[in-house]
Amino acid sequence: MKLAAVGSNCIDYYSNLEGGKAYPGGGPVNMAVYTVRLGGQAAYIGPVGDDEYGRIMRRAMMDKGVDTSHLHVEPGKTAVSQVELLNGERVFGDYDEGVLDRYVLSEEDLDFICTHDVVVCDLWGKVEGSFEELKRRGLKTAFDCATRPEDEACQTAIPHTDYLFFSSDDGDTSALRDQMRGYQSRGPALVTAMLGEHGSLCFDGQEFHKFGIVPCDKVVDTMGAGDSFVAGFLFGICEGLPIERAMEKGAANATETLKYFGGW
Repeated sequence: MKLAAVGSNCIDYYSNLEGGKAYPGGGPVNMAVYTVRLGGQAAYIGPVGDDEYGRIMRRAMMDKGVDTSHLHVEPGKTAVSQVELLNGERVFGDYDEGVLDRYVLSEEDLDFICTHDVVVCDLWGKVEGSFEELKRRGLKTAFDCATRPEDEACQTAIPHTDYLFFSSDDGDTSALRDQMRGYQSRGPALVTAMLGEHGSLCFDGQEFHKFGIVPCDKVVDTMGAGDSFVAGFLFGICEGLPIERAMEKGAANATETLKYFGGW
């Protein structure tokens, strides 16, 4: 699998950890790192600031084997999310998107992205408007709506997305299934709801597929668990695994991430 991860990146700053500690992250960046961890190839396409956090982000991705040839350094600040760790759960505070505020994919970026098997972005990536073009060029597209699939960015991406993901804490309910049917009817081949401790649910247009969780002996930090699932699931689908096996691969990848601080 060769993944193009585009759009958002950010420093996750844990204010109550060791007097304040910064970890590189952001959904697409995490997914790129987890794809390499699984044995695939991945590139990150997007901007960082010309500050120390930007240098940390670039070095960290390179150290993990992610292709940063289309990581753009722009004048300004790298995006930062304020995070607190409370009983193993991360609680998000303020978010400053920095140079991401004015990010636009270039033609060169689009050409580079199309050399990959699949492209993934999330709600905060600012590139949902390019999904129509990417899909028109024949690239498989994936989009993570987080907990806000009704946001404008997600609604823009849905008709041009092959693999749609979102998160819900409600478990498998009839309302959730109706919601997934509605999204799938607008274009995606697969719609997957990530349900935390309840596992995951995937709708392929005809039937629903369920998978639980892979147990974790000790949860240290939930940061990046959802991104790990997405990376594992896409890896499995691109490798030709059946849907349930791809869901299992995503769940196992998420469990690995639960064992340590920070996204990776």
